[in-house]
Amino acid sequence: MVLTKEYRICMPLTVEEYQIGQLYMIARHSLEKSDSGQGVEVVENSECESEEHGKGQFTEKRVHLSNRLPYWIQAVCPRVFYITEKAWNYYPFTITEYTCSFIPKFSISIQTRYENNNGCTENCLKLSSEKLAERTVDHVDIAFEEIDQKHYKQEEDPKYFKSKVTGRGPLIEGWREHESPIMCSYKLVSASFEVWGLQTRVEDFIHRCIREILLVGHRQAFTWMDEWYNMTMEDVREYEKSKQTETNEKVLQSTNNDAGNSLEQQQAEQTPSVSSID
Repeated sequence: MVLTKEYRICMPLTVEEYQIGQLYMIARHSLEKSDSGQGVEVVENSECESEEHGKGQFTEKRVHLSNRLPYWIQAVCPRVFYITEKAWNYYPFTITEYTCSFIPKFSISIQTRYENNNGCTENCLKLSSEKLAERTVDHVDIAFEEIDQKHYKQEEDPKYFKSKVTGRGPLIEGWREHESPIMCSYKLVSASFEVWGLQTRVEDFIHRCIREILLVGHRQAFTWMDEWYNMTMEDVREYEKSKQTETNEKVLQSTNNDAGNSLEQQQAEQTPSVSSID
């Protein structure tokens, strides 16, 4: 059975504010994490439309991450490895899908809806009774959950951050019960890796990675508030476009270098050495 979890992440923002903050955070975070061939390459970013959800934004990205996988997964992955992300953003509802051509039985599906409350809506995503029975709910606290030390920065810690622009923060124990404004991201995540002997281990690993990304990303969206708060949607789209160009250049340059090095290594392995000729 596919492992399904519903993550609920509260933020001391309104849904309207979060739309700007999320776009800013994703663009900046993608650029900062794109190095040595690892990162996010934007393939397409265009308008889309749905009969059910109306007008939105479609993006397709390649997430290069082979060196960031555990060794037991790297062992079966090619050196130049990426996952395809396709997202349909009909804010305040979004759909995101992840696939990998190298591993056809791998997929991740995420449905997200944003509401101005503290995560109290029991069935925000309008799931069927069967889906409700399958899911587990996981509340993510951006202020009082520990993160990996490699991600920690005091200036990005909501327990210490105070916005100079809005006066919000720092967040104190129990903040989700009394903070105003407050909104919640409801994310239904289904992870599937249908390979016998590895399914449970890999699906658990996928959810741990996703949860870590959600925790770190939402902390950053809040603590970077003073940089994006006064942006308009036009401002943040322009910022997003410029950062995507920089990110693509970094990722593609490093990826091409890695591919060349990998080819040279393969040729060297196939060429007899002096000792073997002797």
